[in-house]
Amino acid sequence: MKEDKHVLSMLVDNEPGVLSRIAGLFSGRGYNIESLCVAETMAPQVSRLTIVTKGNEPIIEQIKKQLNKLINVIKVFEMTGQDYVQLELALIKIYAKPENRAEILRIADIFKCKVVDVGQEYYTVEVTGDEGKLSALLNLLKPIGIKEIARTGIVALFREAK
Repeated sequence: MKEDKHVLSMLVDNEPGVLSRIAGLFSGRGYNIESLCVAETMAPQVSRLTIVTKGNEPIIEQIKKQLNKLINVIKVFEMTGQDYVQLELALIKIYAKPENRAEILRIADIFKCKVVDVGQEYYTVEVTGDEGKLSALLNLLKPIGIKEIARTGIVALFREAK
């Protein structure tokens, strides 16, 4: 059975230990979390947690049922197959040899990146976009030389109904 990527978004109590219990549920059952992003919502007592995992439909249904049983989980939404917007932020530190600096700036401009730090040896760029945009950018920058990458993981919200 094919394992597809699934984006789960949930509202949880903004309390110590909630993330640990959710991560424990995944690890205890042998499921992997590929991406995780969590932050407070407009209501300070509630956080939105977005998880990307892989699994077939029965596994994802089992994960959702187990998550809904946790006392601090308010609501679980599966976004996969729905109309939603997803973005990820990445900071990329690139080797900036003099002969590559103009090319790095050209690539950054094409991908609407923001140069957030310039040093003697490295440029650091900030990029926001979907997985395809980040992959395409990384593929262009790899031959130039990437020193470090920090990625946030996916954040996602449902689109407004038409």
